[in-house]
Parts: sequence; structure tokens; C-alpha cells
Amino acid sequence: MRTTDLPLADARALVDRAIDKAQDIAMRGAIVVVGASGALVSASRMDHGGAGGMARARSKAWIAATQQIPSTEHLARLGFIAPPMVAGFAVCSPEAVFPGAGGMPIERDGVVIGGIAASGAKIGPFVDYPGADRQKLIAEGRPANGEDLLVHYALAIPYEGQHGDDHQRWVDAYGAFPDDAGPGLGMADPPPAAQQAEHDWARRLADGAIAAAEEAGVRIAVSIVDQRGEPVQQDRMDGAPTAGVPVSEATAAAAATFACPSGELAERFAGEGVLARLADALPCKVLPAPGALPIEEDGVVVGALGIGGPAPALCAELTAAMLAGAAAAR
Repeated sequence: MRTTDLPLADARALVDRAIDKAQDIAMRGAIVVVGASGALVSASRMDHGGAGGMARARSKAWIAATQQIPSTEHLARLGFIAPPMVAGFAVCSPEAVFPGAGGMPIERDGVVIGGIAASGAKIGPFVDYPGADRQKLIAEGRPANGEDLLVHYALAIPYEGQHGDDHQRWVDAYGAFPDDAGPGLGMADPPPAAQQAEHDWARRLADGAIAAAEEAGVRIAVSIVDQRGEPVQQDRMDGAPTAGVPVSEATAAAAATFACPSGELAERFAGEGVLARLADALPCKVLPAPGALPIEEDGVVVGALGIGGPAPALCAELTAAMLAGAAAAR
């Protein structure tokens, strides 16, 4: 039986549940779902979620999905093996660059079909989130840290802290844990997340790209990035080439950071070895191939949309048609 990833619709549902819970307890960051194969399925960054969170969450989700254990267990195992083996794991597993705790495997019928994790500017294993209702940080009568709470809520499984002593964190933040705390509201259903304008914008663009691909009869991966190339929304259609994810992200980063179509980058930086030196100078990977276009608002580039998977020329056509339609609909 071949390894199968969970469907995009299911991954999106998990991400949405996590975002609802995160906003309800005053957290902001990114949530990533990776398939059992290790390929990204869906990822979203909440508004004001901060740079770097998407990459950290993706690493932890990758570990949980591919090693088929909570990433905190994997981290503990790394502490028991020789340093050369730890280094070897990093070389063999370049997507596990941040082997932190908090990633959880996604199981169905006893089989791991993916992994989920969260990280970001205001997502972490803490209890003292400014403005948060303390009752919402109590799960089943016990203190719960925010990061693990939203992941366990998304998976609809009983809360189990992955970051050490939640009780001591509570004591450090608030003093003694109350004897009459009750079951708490940690696993209660929150209201749907609002005030996520950037996330909603990026999700609409991704949906438009997927709809265009379905109409064209192809399967794609799509990445929407901000002006510095940081992903805001990423999705891979069921059955799309797994290479589409890094291709769409790298072309989108090229279009956003250089404010030009990604296919023009090679012409702009012609000359032997110039592109290689350019890549070394940038904080993110860029790909000088067709498939991504910058997105402008009021004459200023605010991000880019990249499509990967099919032939680059077709990806470029889909991107152009989709953004033109989005502009006309405004």
C-alpha cells in the first residue's frame, strides 16, 4: 500500500480550526500541515504573524509526519545519540532545520497521513498571552500552553503538553493554580476568526489559482508571499507534483523581492555565475523561471503569487490570467 497524504480540503480544515483557536487566545503566527510523504499540503500565516514562523512550523510538521511521532519525542531522541548522527540526520533531512517541540502526527485508522505544527511571533509554549482569558488556557482541569493547545484542538484530540511543565509556567505567570479552576475552556469551540484581512486576501488568491488550474485541467501548487518573499499562504492540490511547492515559493519570492515577473530575473542578471552569487546574497531562495508575478497595491509591490507543478510557461499563463481576473473583480 503506497504512502498517501491527507487531502487538501482536510488540511485546510485543520488549519482553519487552529487559526480560530489561536485568535481566541490572542495568538498570532503560522500553521502548517505536511503530508506523510513530507510534502507540504497547506499552510497559512495569520495577520501580523511575523517572519520565520512558517518555516519553523513547517520543519516541526515535517518531522511529525515523516518520523511518525510528536516532534518533541524526536527532539528527545536526538539528545541520546552521538553528535555525528545528529549532524547526519540534518544533512539527510534538510526540511527538518528546526527540530523543535510541538509538531504532531495526523493519524487515520492507525496510519500517519500527515503532520501539523504552529509557530510565529505570538505562538509559543506560553500561558501569559496579553489579553487572553485564563479559562481558555485550562484544558480538562489542567494548565495548557497556547501552542500545544491550538494544535491539539485542531486535531480534536485530548490535550497533552509537548513543551515540559505547563503547571510551572502557570505558577510563574499567575501564581498558584486555583483549586476550583474547573475543566476550563481550552478545548471549547471558539468563534470563527475575524480580523484576518491579509490571510483572507491570500486565501482568496490561492483559491483563484486553484480554480484556474481546475479549469485548465492541471494540478498545481500555489504560493502567495509578502514583499520580502515570506509565505503567507501555500497550497498543493491533491495529486499535484510535489516539486510544485518549492518551485511556486521560489518563483514567488523572486517576483516579490525584485518587483518583476520571475521569468525576467535571468535576463536582468545575465552573466556567468551572476545568478549563483545573487542567490548567496539573498535571505530566501529565488528561482529565475516563469510562473510568478508581483502583486501591486496603489503602485507598490506588496507580494507575489507563484504557481508550480506544470510546465513553466503554463504556470506563467495561469498566474497572469488569475491576477488579471482578480484585478478586474476589485
